[in-house]
Amino acid sequence: MSKIELSRVHGDFGFEAKDTNGHIVKMDSSPESGGQDYGVRPMQMLLMGLAGCSAIDVIAILKKQRQEVEDYKMVVNGEREAGKEPSLWKDIKIEFHLYGDIDEDKAVKAVELSLNKYCSVAATLEGAGAEISWNVFVHPVLLKNN
Repeated sequence: MSKIELSRVHGDFGFEAKDTNGHIVKMDSSPESGGQDYGVRPMQMLLMGLAGCSAIDVIAILKKQRQEVEDYKMVVNGEREAGKEPSLWKDIKIEFHLYGDIDEDKAVKAVELSLNKYCSVAATLEGAGAEISWNVFVHPVLLKNN
């Protein structure tokens, strides 16, 4: 069982959440809702969790396939339901940018496995009705001049 402790530490809505290992995340509401921009919005944190979950999967899968991932970046864009409370994520678009000597077919397969089989955050969001679409971009690493 996981345990998270949340404490208010800044203004009305500035919170720190701490996991069982002592890692801390700062959260806040938007200034339009009375927050002071102290930290990440909780709904944005869901997208961050999706990115982190899938990134771990993709890199682990590619390492097992002996692919050289020199660098890695993701861009996640999400759109929430309009005019509803609660306002859930409805459309999520992800760009996977992988850098290195990587077989593009293996990269695509790794992303498919992550999002369709392994990533619990993706399954949770899809279970709540979100549609997740994605693209994979494999970039060569340019040699730097010494």
